[in-house]
Amino acid sequence: MMKLAVLAALAGSAAAFAPAQTGRVSTAVSETKADLEVLAKKLNPVVGFYDPLNLAEAEFWGTSNEATIGFLRHSEIKHGRIAMFAFVGYIVHANGIKFPWAMQMDGTPFPDANGNPPALWDTVSDDAKWQIFGLIAFLEFWSELSTPNHKHYMAGGKP
Repeated sequence: MMKLAVLAALAGSAAAFAPAQTGRVSTAVSETKADLEVLAKKLNPVVGFYDPLNLAEAEFWGTSNEATIGFLRHSEIKHGRIAMFAFVGYIVHANGIKFPWAMQMDGTPFPDANGNPPALWDTVSDDAKWQIFGLIAFLEFWSELSTPNHKHYMAGGKP
């Protein structure tokens, strides 16, 4: 009986940390220039809509304006994330921080370039560089994939 009481108490306390079930709010990601102007004025009333290159009216590769806006949105998010990742990586290597285990299967340790990230890249083996580029290519392929459950970002899907 005691085990049953403890089990019931644990089950009840675990439910307290479960996320609340709420209805999903659908977000429209296919936007026109007019939608962007309204959104820009709402988010930053001081600057408002600012598009000096007039990209909001462009139609890349013969697609619609909404598809081009989706491409530009996805591109901006992706390149912003890559820039943040690169900055952190540069700072980590410039401060000499490295993993405590071997870099390669044969026991080769991580190289030490005395806080010089470009020199560190030059000391990395070609096999390791190809592995990095292979991962990047796979992630690019994966981000371009569209399935019935995941629409492509140029077709109204989430970037």
